[in-house]
Amino acid sequence: MSRKIIHVDMDSFYAAVEQRDRPEIRGLPVGVGGSPEGRGVIATASYEARKFGVRSAMATATALRLCPQLILVRPDFAKYKKESRRVREIFERFTPRIEPLSLDEAYLDVTGSELFGGSATKIAAEIRRLIQEETGLTASAGVAPNKFLAKIASELNKPNGLAVIRPEQIDAFMKPLPITKIWGVGKVTAEKMHRRGIMTCGDLQKYTMSELTGMFGSWGVELFDYSRGIDNRPVRENRERKSLSVEETYSQNLESLEACIEKLPELYDDWNERAVRAGIGDRIRGIFVKVKFHDFQHTTHETVFEGYPKPSDFEPLLAAAFERRSEAVRLIGIGARLAAKKSESNTAQLRFEV
Repeated sequence: MSRKIIHVDMDSFYAAVEQRDRPEIRGLPVGVGGSPEGRGVIATASYEARKFGVRSAMATATALRLCPQLILVRPDFAKYKKESRRVREIFERFTPRIEPLSLDEAYLDVTGSELFGGSATKIAAEIRRLIQEETGLTASAGVAPNKFLAKIASELNKPNGLAVIRPEQIDAFMKPLPITKIWGVGKVTAEKMHRRGIMTCGDLQKYTMSELTGMFGSWGVELFDYSRGIDNRPVRENRERKSLSVEETYSQNLESLEACIEKLPELYDDWNERAVRAGIGDRIRGIFVKVKFHDFQHTTHETVFEGYPKPSDFEPLLAAAFERRSEAVRLIGIGARLAAKKSESNTAQLRFEV
């Protein structure tokens, strides 16, 4: 029996909560985030602000340059957590198999459910209806046989939409799908693929698993599967993230420490965007760097760290890892170790005060 997975993603969650509670800013460009002075960032932008190019994890100063009329609202995470709990209570009416990803999104496994005749599409529609009715907020949802496809589907008709990818549609759906829709394919990796003529998942399907692992290391196995819409990961209840990291495999080896350090800003931007999305800033208890050398041997170096790291905080770790061998590098990763969640602690302050 094919699995039935729903991915629910609240629409512009923090900004939508503020617009709901403050009628005077409804319909206006709103950014929830930190001060434009220093290193403040936008946590969430309303859809009105997104029309100007404002997006999550963007520096607040940049957002204001793009949209001078942006209404900047300081975050109230206690309020957002309360709303997230209300949404979670709605999920629990339909299934106990819930995997939260952040305050504003979650996977639900409704395989075997008898509600609405076992229709995952109708269940998703009812969840969205209840969210709007009981919280005054909107959510988008995707329904598919696995988590990877369900997440992509939830983005197809945003905001306030629903999309379904059925098993028999997967092959036709995947072939024209841009490679940037694959989790982990950021700007740098996409550019590398584009240089090889890989623009879509159909293009990626032309490569064997061996060829992909040769180009991208162990991640090539996932690329092989994801490009075909294959994802066997289960929905994990009560999952708690213990670390958050990103890494990049380079098409040409990096021959010096200086060349490695030049890659940090791009890696950091990717990591910061994911950290903002996951809301882990108040849980950081250490940071680390991973280096894989040209012969596939790898090493990591980490240190205790509290607060929210800057790109420069990773430089000494990278230097220490590189100098263990001082040889050509093919992969660099950076990340943070996380403390256990506190049941009533406020969500991350991120870089709002840095």
